[in-house]
Amino acid sequence: MPAHAVRYFWRMDAGPRPLMLGMGWFPSTLGGLDRYYRALFEQLPGARAVVIGPAEDAPAGVCAVSSAGAPLPVRLWAYGRAVRALRGETDLLDAHFALYAAGPLLLHRRRGPTVFHFHGPWAQESVAAERTSGAGRLLRRMLERRVLRAADAHVVLSAAFRRVLVEDYGIAPWEVHVWPPGVALDRFSPGDRGAARAELGLAEDAFTAVCVRRLVPRMGIEVLLEAWAEILPALPAGSTLLIVGEGPLAPRLAELASAEALAGGVRLLGRVSDEQLTRAYRAADVAVVPTLAIEGFGLVVLEAAACGTPSVVTDVGGLREAAAPLDRSLVVPPADPPALAARLRAASNGELPSRAATREHAERHSWETLAERHRTLYARLTRGGREERLRVVYLDHVARLSGGEIALLRLLPFLAGVQPHVILGEDGPLAARLQQEGISVEVLPFAESARELRRDAVRPGAASPAPLLHTAGYTARLARRLRRLRPDLVHTNSLKSGVYGGLAAKAARVPLVWHLRDRIARDYLPAPAVIGVRSLIGALADGVIANSEATLATLPARLRARGVVIPDSVDATPLPREARPGPVVYGMLGRIAPWKGQDLFLRAFARAFPDGPELAVIVGEPMFGEQDFEGALRALAEELGISGRVEFRGFREDVWAQLASFDVLVHASVIPEPFGQVVIEGMAAGTAVIAPDEGGPAEVIADGETGLLFKAREETSLAAAMRALAGDPGARERLGAAALQTAAEYHPRRLGPRFEELYASVLARR
Repeated sequence: MPAHAVRYFWRMDAGPRPLMLGMGWFPSTLGGLDRYYRALFEQLPGARAVVIGPAEDAPAGVCAVSSAGAPLPVRLWAYGRAVRALRGETDLLDAHFALYAAGPLLLHRRRGPTVFHFHGPWAQESVAAERTSGAGRLLRRMLERRVLRAADAHVVLSAAFRRVLVEDYGIAPWEVHVWPPGVALDRFSPGDRGAARAELGLAEDAFTAVCVRRLVPRMGIEVLLEAWAEILPALPAGSTLLIVGEGPLAPRLAELASAEALAGGVRLLGRVSDEQLTRAYRAADVAVVPTLAIEGFGLVVLEAAACGTPSVVTDVGGLREAAAPLDRSLVVPPADPPALAARLRAASNGELPSRAATREHAERHSWETLAERHRTLYARLTRGGREERLRVVYLDHVARLSGGEIALLRLLPFLAGVQPHVILGEDGPLAARLQQEGISVEVLPFAESARELRRDAVRPGAASPAPLLHTAGYTARLARRLRRLRPDLVHTNSLKSGVYGGLAAKAARVPLVWHLRDRIARDYLPAPAVIGVRSLIGALADGVIANSEATLATLPARLRARGVVIPDSVDATPLPREARPGPVVYGMLGRIAPWKGQDLFLRAFARAFPDGPELAVIVGEPMFGEQDFEGALRALAEELGISGRVEFRGFREDVWAQLASFDVLVHASVIPEPFGQVVIEGMAAGTAVIAPDEGGPAEVIADGETGLLFKAREETSLAAAMRALAGDPGARERLGAAALQTAAEYHPRRLGPRFEELYASVLARR
């Protein structure tokens, strides 16, 4: 068969031909990047590769040039020459290291698209390894940034590194693909632990840990030794920490390991073969990855897991994503020897996932699946196509787990036709939770004075001009970011983000959906704010989403015409409710603020139960400078003589556990609530709910059927409703069961399509 026919057959069978630009060839060069690069290459038949030599056992498709010890200009010249020679045989570039990819991507005319595998911030890693000065870091970062921006698509191993790419390098998230690595399940496999220990000379009944790392400071091995020294005296005789790897820190670690506190309890094995590494994993009870900084995923976590050995890891980079799906308790804070020691002590007592469950976790990471994802991406890029899903940027000024932010977090995973990207004005719990859910997020810092501005300060002379100036500057920065991102749509999730986000979207010429979670009325906002917000919505919004009819009704008719009502969703994970003895517990859950009515709740509770055993619980914390109100509530409880029966629990993330601890949930806002997300959460938890007869809650609750409504702001009415449920557990159970059925209608799976329908209608009108 002619050579050209062979080449044509390969193309029809395997798709586009990548030219993979690597750094070194494993195992001639050690490191996670090189191991990953080789494994991926081996899964892509017909791929070509260029690496810096040596490459001792490389197949014919790998071109190894120069050597790692050669001067940099020599390496770059040889590398570029090899790439130019192979470009004509391939359809696209797949680059893995910025320095060697710079010439092919930046200095020569491109042929076909480029994929860049971001294994870590090269410039930052160089500083962490003390290999470069500040000026050197700046030059490396500039080069790295240019190379990254020249690529058509990026692959990262974790959501944590996607955030680094987007936030630190300004890369648009739409073509950043988060694909965890595979693991060689045949090479790393469970085996006879006793035999492995015997070969390593380890005691059969002793506790054994293994740490496989490059021996450099950022890997945190000194922290691990400190933790090991703390627990070693209490471990069985012969317990050993095995440290596998090589690097400049080896002499220092050997010195520490010989100290009296660790004598006999640590062995440095140095560089080992894969066969020896598998033996070490099998012998160990637990692996430890104590990284201090810059960890893309932690391939060693999967290698150990494939042998049946779970890993305790630090919460750095992608390590949480590697270990937490198996068991969240395996993740500990970085640079915290006591926390690491405590988790290893628990591991020595058997508090670890089973070896079978650990192996099953590893089996979810297949190189074959990862290779197929790459082939699909290569094919789409060579055809010039883009993701079919809508590219939507969501804006919020805060990153706290408050009502609107929780609603957004629940919704985004259920928007099947949307590629979401969230831009927050601050870092915080919401950013972390979005990242854990696989949602692309970045923080574009918004000045605290503007971010924390209270709505009652939006009036002439009530505040300094600084927040206004900060907001103007932030709007300009956001507009520049939107121009670079080029989304199909912007969706603002809060009142403040509606203001600056609407202006930025207008400047960037991007359609805007304004999500209205606040009533635009004078009992809720100062008159100037009401006029201003209504004017901005009229001028900027292409579509409006209101969380209730009550909220939408606060807009003029001409604006209501472009709006739809979509309530907040609840993705319920309630705890089982069981009858329990003891006094009836009445609870409030949410932000502590004067308009939320915690003082009304306490007064009504004292009126309803002046001497009874009933208990009142307040869960939440103040925000936006309202801390004095919490102190006033505590003083009010003392004044009413009920302080012994009132519990302030503060902010709690375990919403469902809190709701399960209530017999009755009380919602007592003294200004009409736009929606009242906690009301639907209480209903989803099967809790009897009492709420005011106005605003959003009155649209959700059928009085006497799925909850009780009281006359808004009236202490006696609320007290009567509370008394009505005190001695009637049957009524509480009946209301809770009916509420649970109603709450099912608010699942994000049901509501998500309504958002997508609005997006489509907005874009159709443009």
